[in-house]
Amino acid sequence: MKRSEMREQAFLLLFEKAFFGEKPCEEIEDIFDENVAPLSEYAKSAFEGACAQLEAVDAAVSSHLKGWRLSRISKVDLAVLRLAVYEIMYEPSVPHAAAVNEAVELAKKYSGSESGSFVNGILRSILRETAQ
Repeated sequence: MKRSEMREQAFLLLFEKAFFGEKPCEEIEDIFDENVAPLSEYAKSAFEGACAQLEAVDAAVSSHLKGWRLSRISKVDLAVLRLAVYEIMYEPSVPHAAAVNEAVELAKKYSGSESGSFVNGILRSILRETAQ
């Protein structure tokens, strides 16, 4: 399985978690694994890591929103951003450019072309801040 496919699985898990936040990560993983496709180890790791660091990840996203709140962002875009920001902040094996590019592609695929620009803008802003 390609890394982009594993990343897509992690995104789908985060999207699901946005609707069923009270469900434990393991339960969401089991449902996906049984009903959608076998779950990759990377998807599990990224999903669980993003959930564990959700407060820090959301704070990073929130600090780069201009005139928006997290609650106004679509669940698709939020899941994409959460995964990419988690990878940027906590996955040293993932090149930042790859995290951004894959996030933009996921946003375009699941949300629309405008979402790709929105996601790219937020992530580039976060990267500029972390580079300083």
